[in-house]
Amino acid sequence: MMALWDGFTDYLHHFLFGIYPYIAAGVYLIGSLIRFDRDQYTWRSGSSQMLRSGQLRWGSNLFHFSILFLFVGHFVGLLTPHWAYEWIIDAGTKQRLAVIAGGTAGVFCFVGLSLLLHRRLFDPRIRRTSTMIDIVILALLWVQLVLGMITLPYSISHSDGGTMLALSAWAQSIVTFQAGAADMVRGLALPFQMHLVLGMSLFLVTPFSRLVHIFSAPVWYLFRSWQIVRVRGGATRRPGPVQRPGVVK
Repeated sequence: MMALWDGFTDYLHHFLFGIYPYIAAGVYLIGSLIRFDRDQYTWRSGSSQMLRSGQLRWGSNLFHFSILFLFVGHFVGLLTPHWAYEWIIDAGTKQRLAVIAGGTAGVFCFVGLSLLLHRRLFDPRIRRTSTMIDIVILALLWVQLVLGMITLPYSISHSDGGTMLALSAWAQSIVTFQAGAADMVRGLALPFQMHLVLGMSLFLVTPFSRLVHIFSAPVWYLFRSWQIVRVRGGATRRPGPVQRPGVVK
């Protein structure tokens, strides 16, 4: 009986960390392309700012700035080979810096995301206009963030950088299609493994939720060209400082 249970847990570990990443990535890419091709009108974040903007302003700014920092930090930290930085900084120091920077961003993200989730759940007007997937996504992000915060004490207690190297080896093995990727994270603390699985699951559900709007972030807005407009009723304009007429940004 014990051998059967050991065999099941071994298969489950191999599936979650060796096969499931490719399932999640495939659904993420193909599902997003299909949705963009067939239903572009739903390709948006579904803002509720018009219903109430006060709490949204604080929550959205804290969440978006910190989640972008965390995403870039995870992306660079996991996919940068050890040889590319070992001549500058050792693995232990890098892990400590990641804990400090990630923990700080995590606190800001927790506050912002909690505000957004509270607003979505307890504001009657916004609750009526929210779909179930809107609430589920915010709840999953909140749980994922909490799991990430829980991993910080484990990282601090293993300051030699071994945990970070194991996670990096797993991620790099996955993206380079190397065999045995699941073995890289065998033996890691449960919060790390749960954090990885839920993170992959978020990619899996992205094509079916508002998370697709991360593809269409209006970065181009910062670099758009000047627009020349014609203003009617110039004589009725309120007096003010002299400006270059007809040119706005």
